Amino acid sequence: MAVRGIRGATSVDSNTREQIISRTIELLDALLEKNKIPLEEVASAIFSVTDDIDAEFPAVGARKLGWIYTPLFCTREIPVQKSLNRCIRVLLHVNTEKRQEEMVHLYLHEAEKLRPDLDHRARDRYYRSNA
Repeated sequence: MAVRGIRGATSVDSNTREQIISRTIELLDALLEKNKIPLEEVASAIFSVTDDIDAEFPAVGARKLGWIYTPLFCTREIPVQKSLNRCIRVLLHVNTEKRQEEMVHLYLHEAEKLRPDLDHRARDRYYRSNA
């Protein structure tokens, strides 16, 4: 079994605890669902946030989903000029038999702008299956 990386990102409309937690939960739920990864196969998660997010840790959303034994880490994103504001990013490390190219990366809300090369395929599949 290999360790694979799955990327995802979302944005919040406002820097509030509630929105940070709810958008993080939405993103993590979608990533596990689209990749058909059970929680016990998630080895760890690294979250980053832009400087304008400080009302809560995204890891709190993961804990609310039951990620009690999963190692979680939060950090600040590099403040690049003209980059997306109010953005939460995640890198999941998962144990899986799948190949890296089979991993579905999701970019939700304003974060869709970050990876248009990957986003349209994953987003379209995500929204079609949840319609």
